[in-house]
Amino acid sequence: MKRRTVKDVMTTEVVTVVEDTPFAEIADALAEHRISAVPVLDDDRRVIGIVTEADLLRKEQFKPDDAGERPLWGRRRHHALAKARAVDARGLMSTPAVTVKPDATVAQAARLLASRGFKAAPVVDESGALCGIVARRDLLSVFHRGDDDIRDEIVYDVLVSRLWQDPSEVHVDVREGVVRLSGRMELKSLIPVVVRMTAATEGVVDVISDLAYEHDDTHPTAYPRA
Repeated sequence: MKRRTVKDVMTTEVVTVVEDTPFAEIADALAEHRISAVPVLDDDRRVIGIVTEADLLRKEQFKPDDAGERPLWGRRRHHALAKARAVDARGLMSTPAVTVKPDATVAQAARLLASRGFKAAPVVDESGALCGIVARRDLLSVFHRGDDDIRDEIVYDVLVSRLWQDPSEVHVDVREGVVRLSGRMELKSLIPVVVRMTAATEGVVDVISDLAYEHDDTHPTAYPRA
């Protein structure tokens, strides 16, 4: 089955900064390029951190009249206050940066961003050098596939190549990414398998199954005692 990787969807022209890049310059770069984060690189182009919009907003969150130390503040609050006082990328950045490899699947990258609540992540090679950045909007590109393309993959890759099913017995209809499966499978146990594999096909939004079966192989056959 086709699986697009981060390399297929990432942006290779990345706006970056270094540790001593001033606060104002970072803010200007985010606004000018309409991006939500910039990787921080060392002299070898290795990613050592990342600065996000949220990091810059700490400056507004902790104005001078509200920036005094308070004994009951937790560690995270003190960390946020330190960022509010920062004047360059060195003090603003989150480090180590959460990164993703180019050969990671789109699904793996999507889970990473969702679990961390990030909008984007730098893409790095084995040495940690920057080779791109992937954002949520890039990952959504898998849903831009045409219905005919999705149908062909389900028929030829799922039904024929992997399940050895006669494609004339199973009808695959795809409309705006929603797949409806109808017809008849030889074994009942194959129905959840074909549904699961269809749902895993890139670009599929939902799967509706109207499949019937020839034989119920989900219960053991009872043999008469001799």
